[in-house]
Amino acid sequence: MAEERYYATGKRKRSVARVWMAPGTGQITINKRPFEQYLVRESDRILAVEPLKLADLLEKIDLYVNVRGGGISGQAGAIRHGISRALVSSDPELRDLLKKHGFLTRDPRMKERKKYGQPGARARFQYSKR
Repeated sequence: MAEERYYATGKRKRSVARVWMAPGTGQITINKRPFEQYLVRESDRILAVEPLKLADLLEKIDLYVNVRGGGISGQAGAIRHGISRALVSSDPELRDLLKKHGFLTRDPRMKERKKYGQPGARARFQYSKR
């Protein structure tokens, strides 16, 4: 990997993560805060850095992430997607490995819209027989 910075965008639900990747010591910054401070839940932290662990680059790459929208869990998924795309742009040989584990696939699931004449997407107003 050359002494360059790589950029990629990852998405999940309503979250959009912009990821800048550079060679370094494994420091991860999300929205100008340390990785552990931003992603408080251990499961979200594990999910976000899965591609780095798979490629064995966790201690060799610095990440700067800017993430907006959605909830924390969706943001963790967006970060994972962005990291995966940045890794592929830096080293195209990782594409097959990451694709096999499903890290490059954009998760299409979104929140279903609320329909008119009812209180939610699927919920119906209570029916009264009498």
